[in-house]
Amino acid sequence: MKVVLLKDVHKIGKKGEVKNVSDGYARNYLIPKKLAVEATPEILKKLELEKQRQLEKEKELKKESQELLKQFQKQLYKIEVKAGGSGKLFGALTSADIANAVFKKTGKYVDKKWIVLDKPIKKLGLYDVTVKLPGGVSGIIKVEVVQEVKS
Repeated sequence: MKVVLLKDVHKIGKKGEVKNVSDGYARNYLIPKKLAVEATPEILKKLELEKQRQLEKEKELKKESQELLKQFQKQLYKIEVKAGGSGKLFGALTSADIANAVFKKTGKYVDKKWIVLDKPIKKLGLYDVTVKLPGGVSGIIKVEVVQEVKS
């Protein structure tokens, strides 16, 4: 019997997949536990429409992320930090600090998980920082770490 999975089922498949399983397994386990429904033409058509909608959402998300990345790449993000005489920072600059600096300059929300640092920044200087946005969009932004001016 062909069924459409409503939830992920171990060793069978993932949600939304059409699988061929034995009649007894479908009628006695999958369907009563609401893990699957029988694959009728109406259900298959509905599933196809849902997949189309999901693809459209993903395209839109990717397009928005590309626009956001272009905006981020137009700027140079200066971050003032306390540092010693040799240029070493007191502490370290993390992805959260960079995300905050991008937000202050652009006004656009940036999740700290989108900022990819191999290791925290511990010296003054100019850095290329990788940004991975939703939708599989990634690019490089420029971050300049400068000495905090004492007033």
